[in-house]
Amino acid sequence: MARVQSLAMVLLVWAVIYLPALGSLPIKGEEGRRILPAIAMIETGDYLVPQVAGEAYFRKPPLINWLVAISFKILGQRNEWAARLPSALCVLAVAVAFVTVAGASLGSGGSTVAAIIWLTNAGMIEKGRLIEIEALYVSLCALAIIFWLSLWERQKSPWLIWVPASIFLGLGWLAKGPVHLIFFYAVVAAVLWQHKTWRPLFHPAHFAGVLIMLGIFAAWAIPFAHSTGNELTVAKWSSQFTGRLRGDNFMFSSWIWNIPRGLVYFLPWTILLPLARPRIFRAEKDRRLARAVAWGAAAPFVIINLMPGSLPRYAMPAIAPADWLLAMSLTADNVSWPRALGGKAFSMKNRQRMVAVVAVLVCTGMAVYAAAIVPRMHHRQNVKKLAAEIDAIIPPSEPLYALDPSYQPIFFYLRSKLVYASQVINLPPDAKYLLIRPAREREVMESNRWAPRRPHLISPFTDYRKESILLLKID
Repeated sequence: MARVQSLAMVLLVWAVIYLPALGSLPIKGEEGRRILPAIAMIETGDYLVPQVAGEAYFRKPPLINWLVAISFKILGQRNEWAARLPSALCVLAVAVAFVTVAGASLGSGGSTVAAIIWLTNAGMIEKGRLIEIEALYVSLCALAIIFWLSLWERQKSPWLIWVPASIFLGLGWLAKGPVHLIFFYAVVAAVLWQHKTWRPLFHPAHFAGVLIMLGIFAAWAIPFAHSTGNELTVAKWSSQFTGRLRGDNFMFSSWIWNIPRGLVYFLPWTILLPLARPRIFRAEKDRRLARAVAWGAAAPFVIINLMPGSLPRYAMPAIAPADWLLAMSLTADNVSWPRALGGKAFSMKNRQRMVAVVAVLVCTGMAVYAAAIVPRMHHRQNVKKLAAEIDAIIPPSEPLYALDPSYQPIFFYLRSKLVYASQVINLPPDAKYLLIRPAREREVMESNRWAPRRPHLISPFTDYRKESILLLKID
């Protein structure tokens, strides 16, 4: 298949899977933590410090917030579709990289199969249709692996091998931190181990790449730490990292299922992984690469999932090398099932048909989901209804004050002017409408801040998380 044809087919598959009903469902889970800081950046002009509910947000770097803000500005609207589009575009970027950058290594057929596998696995479909960090983070790690592997296989200059990959790794730091380095260097180490050489790690190009990667992160992290307080920033970041290692909130009943759930993310292609055996390749060069990519995918996948504070999605960067390995295997000359599964030959024609059938089934399934299932998911409209009920109470000219509200998804849908305050004393004496959490109700009710006016409860609101927020009026 010609490259233009491959790109056209990949673009069509992506559009059918990722675009229909992309903005039809309200935000859920952590999506608001990616969207609300972007809105705050646009409104305040401060793109350095992400903010949630008026407070600096330390848990994640701001790359995803920047992308959402850019999407809002370019599209000229703030809705779910515009917020989630960056995730879908990140997934598309990797598929295009498989077809173009990896084409010389995997061949035209292998690179197209790799792109199809990438677009149709359950993990990327789920994350690529949400504005969550995984779609961005996993895609950046995948781009680094694709560029490094492709240029290494083509024996390009060390500078070309290391520098482009380092740029994606640096952006990965800005997306979620350094964990993706485990997956990238697992692949690198496995390849070098198979080639019985470690010299590339000590080449000046690698050291330059490391400096580029760290420089990209430091360009944001240093001014961020200076702005929020160096000691506070270090304490927050250290606490989050050590919390993962300590396994805070560890639950054995959930942890024991990490690896099976991680394999679910790669469905339906997980079923075909038994085909991906180095022995099916005739050339030693291909067998060596297959062994390296297999180890590079499996080792970090198992290690990350066995960590006590881990969740299956943390190991999603392993999808990229697993994808590469399976694409190599499905386009090899002679492929057969393992003896334990019958040992029958799997012809090239049947493999091509199977990939095509899977792609068609996934596209059909997503089209049915968008057209028939999404419109019936009325229970997901809870957040919009709550915001509309609050807006109906607040006069258009009156600001709505939120006292230490923490993260509230309904804030994305409020049309009333929202003003954050951390303490009662920060609220103006003429405030009329106030949102508070139940834990602050007694403090507000007993306050003389608005005397002789007194606050009274208008209505409590409970969202899909079973968390409540109270609307008060002071009169």
